[in-house]
Amino acid sequence: MIRIAIAEDHQSFIDGIELLLEREKDIEIVGTTNDGEELLKLVQLKEPSVVITDIRMPKMDGIAVTNKIKKILPHTKILGFSMFDQKAAIKQMIDAGASGYLLKSSPLDEVLKAIRAVYNGETYFDSNIQIEAENNSNKKTKGLLTKRQIEILNLVAQGKTSREIATELFIGIYTVDTHRKNMIKILGLQGKGELMRFAIEKKYKF
Repeated sequence: MIRIAIAEDHQSFIDGIELLLEREKDIEIVGTTNDGEELLKLVQLKEPSVVITDIRMPKMDGIAVTNKIKKILPHTKILGFSMFDQKAAIKQMIDAGASGYLLKSSPLDEVLKAIRAVYNGETYFDSNIQIEAENNSNKKTKGLLTKRQIEILNLVAQGKTSREIATELFIGIYTVDTHRKNMIKILGLQGKGELMRFAIEKKYKF
C-alpha cells in the first residue's frame, strides 16, 4: 500500500488529488495539511511512503520541509509541486532529497504516474520541465542521478538495449525506458542517441 501525505496551501488542489487517488486500491491518503510545519508533524506521526508538497507554503517552505523529512525518514519519497518551471527551486528540491517535481498544471493521471514511479525508487519530472546539467560538472550530474540511473547509464554505455538492461537488473522494460527519459531531461540532452554518447564520452563510472 502506498501511503500518501499531501501539503498544499490551496485546499481545492488537495481536493482534486484526493478525488483522483480515492479510486486507487493500492493508495491510501494518510493526511493532508496546508503548511510546512504541520506537514512535518504529520509525516512524523503517520510515516507515509510518499509526500506531495507545494514549494511555497506558510511557516515552512517545501524545500526546508523536504530537507527535514529526509533526515528523519530517509526512505520517504517526496514529490515537489509548483506553479512554475523554476530551475533554481527544482535543483534545491533535488538537493534536499526530492525524487520528483511536477507542475500544478500537470494532468491528474501524470500525478498518479509520478507517485508510483517515486514509490518504486525512480525519479519523475514533469514532461514540461527541462533540467540542464552544467558543463564539465560530473559532481553535479552525479548528484542529480539516482544510483539506479547510474547503473542503467553504465549499461547504456555498453550498448545494451532496454530489454537487455531490464533482464540484467531484474526490472521491467517500462521502468528502464522511464529512467532513460528522465535522465535525458535531467542532463539536458535531446534524445536516446545523445544519452549514449554522453555515457560513452564521460565513461560514466562511480
